[in-house]
Amino acid sequence: MRFPRWRHVRRLCALAAVAMSGAGGLSGCIYTEDCSDERMCLAPPKSPCEVLEPSVGPVMDECGVFVSASAGGDGPRTGTRLEPFTSLQQAIVEAQARGLHHVYACGETFEEEVTLISGVHLWGGRRCEDGGWSYGWSFDGGNHPTAIAPPQGIPLRVVGDEGATSTIFGVRVVAADASASDGKSSIAVILSPGARLKVVASDVQAGNGKDGEAGEDAPRERAKDGVTGNDGADACTEDFATGALPVVTVCEDGTESIGGYGGDGGTELGGDGGAGQPDPAENPEGNGRAGTGADIARCSDGSKGGKGADSGRGGGAVGVGHLSIDGWVGVRGEDGKRGGVGQGGGGGGGSKARGEMIGCPANRPQGGAAGGSGGSGGCGGLGGKGGGYGGASIGIVALQGSALTLEATAVATGKGGNGGVGGTGQPGGRGRPGGQGGLGFDGTTGVLWEGCRGGSGGNGGRGGDAGGGLGGPSYGVASVGAYVSFGPDATLEHRTPGDGGAAGNASSDDDAGRGEFGRAMPWRQFDVSNPEPPH
Repeated sequence: MRFPRWRHVRRLCALAAVAMSGAGGLSGCIYTEDCSDERMCLAPPKSPCEVLEPSVGPVMDECGVFVSASAGGDGPRTGTRLEPFTSLQQAIVEAQARGLHHVYACGETFEEEVTLISGVHLWGGRRCEDGGWSYGWSFDGGNHPTAIAPPQGIPLRVVGDEGATSTIFGVRVVAADASASDGKSSIAVILSPGARLKVVASDVQAGNGKDGEAGEDAPRERAKDGVTGNDGADACTEDFATGALPVVTVCEDGTESIGGYGGDGGTELGGDGGAGQPDPAENPEGNGRAGTGADIARCSDGSKGGKGADSGRGGGAVGVGHLSIDGWVGVRGEDGKRGGVGQGGGGGGGSKARGEMIGCPANRPQGGAAGGSGGSGGCGGLGGKGGGYGGASIGIVALQGSALTLEATAVATGKGGNGGVGGTGQPGGRGRPGGQGGLGFDGTTGVLWEGCRGGSGGNGGRGGDAGGGLGGPSYGVASVGAYVSFGPDATLEHRTPGDGGAAGNASSDDDAGRGEFGRAMPWRQFDVSNPEPPH
């Protein structure tokens, strides 16, 4: 960008004191840039230190603090024209400490992050090699602004809430790609709450935002498996054969799957088994049903537990993000939810020791065979993590209560980063088989029925795939509750925003769970009440 000619520079010309009828004192004249328009002044001109427009003439040491990135020598630095500081930040701090309001910087590049204190003015593009520190570039055809261009971080911050305004003139502020604290946005200038800044004859450039990181995939291996049910006691081993005890799977989130207990082995009747847990809200297929104990007919096995519900896909990121002291914070995609736990299998029914059959031998216990307990179900799989937001490219961020004025200044931004893809979900754990029913008794004259088997536990549901992250925006100026004014010859240019990230496991043409695309506009005003999005 060619450095814009500063049209309002005026040259002060001292006139000798003249006596006038009825009045006397020091007069002065003010010439326009071409010196063609002269008029008399009744009051003396301002002190050169109080005139904010740059002058082609030399600057006096008492007017401010001086800084040159290329100043050589090992001697002490006092901030004068002959002994300028080498750090912009040091010069600004020293100017405030000394009660001075002006910092004069050579037309060089300063690779440092700078915090400008409200009320301190930064005059860039100074000619330093002749020792005069004048601003002459608009007149000799050159274009040598002072560049603030650190490799990382926010190049320029403005702080202060006392109502004082800072001016920067002849400065180029350049943010590197993805150099903000989030590691993916590029933001050139941030006005803290209450700060006031006037940017004149300058250039503000933001780099490209970085693509958001992919959401973390849940583990590929299955979630925790269930437990195999216990076997029932054999016939004629106990007078009253207690059914097999339930088995339990305890998942990481505290949910449980419980296999149904086995039915007791009786003498005249077998006991029913227990149902597998948890009970589904709807169970048209009769999953996890308990087996019945022996009566006239033999006992029945417990049924297999129902499969845990697979979790659906997480939603894509929506919204515009929000502004903060660190710049812009986007929105991640929604995390995938955990899959449902598998239902435990039903317990098998118990058998009996008397009836049409020959009973247990007289010298043995008289209980029939007990039923096996159901196997417990597998745990639900974990959901994937939402995709990260794409980085923003923003020239200037103005926060609440701040004031920004742009004159003869160009603001240009780069591309917003694409949102990250969502993570994938975890397969659910396997349900385990139920326990065997107790064995019957083989006698020389008859056979006792065996106990019945417990049902297998159901598999855990698959964890949900996560949604994609929000695309990064490209804004020339982004503000929230701030006063923003665009004066003469101010231009704002932006490039394209980032696309929203796809959901986990989504095909290229599947937009379900995709994050919203970013926005791009010269000036974006954020809602003051816009809530901070979840992370």
